[in-house]
Amino acid sequence: MASILQFTPFASSVDAAFWQDLANKKLNVLKLSEASQPVYAYYATGHPHQQQLQQQQNPPLPESAISMPTRFCDFKKLDKNSLFQQHTAKIWEAIQNGDVFDCPSTLLHFFLLTYADLKKYKFYYWFAFPALMPQEPWLQLQPMNSIGHTFTLTNAYQAADRPPFFLIRRKPNTVLLGRLRDWDDYFTDEKDEFWVGFADPSNSSTNPGWPLRNLLALLHEKHGIRKLSILCYREQPGKVTSIDASKILIIELPPSSNYAKPPKSVGWERNAQAKLAPRMADLGPLMDPVRLADTAVDLNLKLMRWRVMPDLDLDKVKHTKCLLLGAGTLGCYVARCLLARGWGVRHITFVDNGRVSFSNPVRQPLYTFNDSLNGGKPKAEAAAQSLLEIQPTVSAAGYNLSIPMPGHAAISSDDALLKDIEQLTELIRSHDVIYLLTDSRESRWFPTLLATQFNKLVINAALGFDTYLVMRHGSRHGSLGCYFCNDIVAPADSLSDRTLDQQCTVTRPGLAAIAGALGVELMVSVLQHEKGIEAAASDSDCVLGRVPHQIRGFLGQFHNMLIVGQSYANCTGCSEKVIEAYQQDPLQFIKKVLYDPEHLEHISGIAQMKAESDALLDQDWEEDDF
Repeated sequence: MASILQFTPFASSVDAAFWQDLANKKLNVLKLSEASQPVYAYYATGHPHQQQLQQQQNPPLPESAISMPTRFCDFKKLDKNSLFQQHTAKIWEAIQNGDVFDCPSTLLHFFLLTYADLKKYKFYYWFAFPALMPQEPWLQLQPMNSIGHTFTLTNAYQAADRPPFFLIRRKPNTVLLGRLRDWDDYFTDEKDEFWVGFADPSNSSTNPGWPLRNLLALLHEKHGIRKLSILCYREQPGKVTSIDASKILIIELPPSSNYAKPPKSVGWERNAQAKLAPRMADLGPLMDPVRLADTAVDLNLKLMRWRVMPDLDLDKVKHTKCLLLGAGTLGCYVARCLLARGWGVRHITFVDNGRVSFSNPVRQPLYTFNDSLNGGKPKAEAAAQSLLEIQPTVSAAGYNLSIPMPGHAAISSDDALLKDIEQLTELIRSHDVIYLLTDSRESRWFPTLLATQFNKLVINAALGFDTYLVMRHGSRHGSLGCYFCNDIVAPADSLSDRTLDQQCTVTRPGLAAIAGALGVELMVSVLQHEKGIEAAASDSDCVLGRVPHQIRGFLGQFHNMLIVGQSYANCTGCSEKVIEAYQQDPLQFIKKVLYDPEHLEHISGIAQMKAESDALLDQDWEEDDF
């Protein structure tokens, strides 16, 4: 007795890598765009799951569409019925105009509606596999039967490149496969057996798979077929040559039934609770927490490019290697601004020879009370470890290193001094940006010399009680000056014989955070400028705006001044005379400077300039000279 023909629906199965790629495309490519995007899939015969990124030997589904609203409220409010009808119309139109014969997989057209919560890595999605329906359902005239052991079809199917739909003609000694478009010419010999076949994803012993629905609509609409034999071609998973599970199905469409123009359709996938509602993939618990954290760090920055700054080069900032000389209050704030709450820099190195004291943790946000116990941990190493605890994917290192300073005679051996010189030289050479964040003026001299020698970008920040200076050094042969270019005296010992309030950095509490943030923003602006370190102070040709030379801030008046300082040919820090003298014999030159800072004035030419000025003052001036 005939029964209503029922079909096993597709069951989507999306690989986690698909969601990863989708999130990356939304974040970096699509951004605010909600235009439909092409999506591809495969399905396996003998298994109802539709697979993304499935193996190539399985029947491919056609290029289909994915809709991805930017806001969750839009995802919920979207007119899903209208969207479904639009995609159904594509299948019906392909049947009407005959395009389906050139691309039979059009009958398998599907679409995916999804919303990506990029903060929590949750993906809400809803598949639809539109299937055309007749006015009255097809009837199954008898139970599904096996094809028999003598029916050798596997080789023919493989040779035909595994089509989703095909015609079958069985001769006494062979099996021939044809294309749907060959219908009129294929069934010519009445002695042969004929079937219409399709790659069946169903593993049910009673119901064929979902692709048959649109195939039946095509055969009825274009050829008037009402009764036919169907081969449900099924392979055992992992055994493409085993088709024992394939079935023969004989069906018929009632005489009073036809397909309306356009026909009705069904096909929304049900969720895990068997309801017509979206599914949700939560990748958060499945992902490596470290990788999740690394991705989350970049989220805010990448969102900048959606609407505000599409030309921002984030990779250039991310891969910049920053060397922070000084791991005190300024160093801590600069590091935090570079890292997670800032620009996502992944390579940060600290240099400091101090230890964490009990007064440090409340002012310097990378340290805790435990870091100050037992004499205190080395600051550079503790700061680097703190960064790793905040963001495990950062490359952070700390070096407990003494920086040679003019006027501070070396108490170590020549070998130890040479080791410090070589280590600092290598650190500056191997980094892209050098931050001068130390407590004294003279401790910034040698790093300035080395950074100029290697033409590195230097960001300098210095604090007073309620004032600050944030500046960038000019390039080696540029017109902008360094921290020492305005000086007419060599840097000397400023630390000895100081009172307690002079030994400590006494500043208004918010000053270091302001100066540190400005230093980082200045660095990023220079990096985004097409001329980089060579950018002029008056240039505004940068996606982030101006790239000033010096920012002098006065917290008492809540006021900033932008100042331009020119390079000085007799500078004790960056002049060619000083660099050349250092390069001739680094160790001996540094030793002389440590014991006698005025040696720098003789090398740079400042001493000669002073002598000439004194000579002018000693002359006897006649009244007529004025």
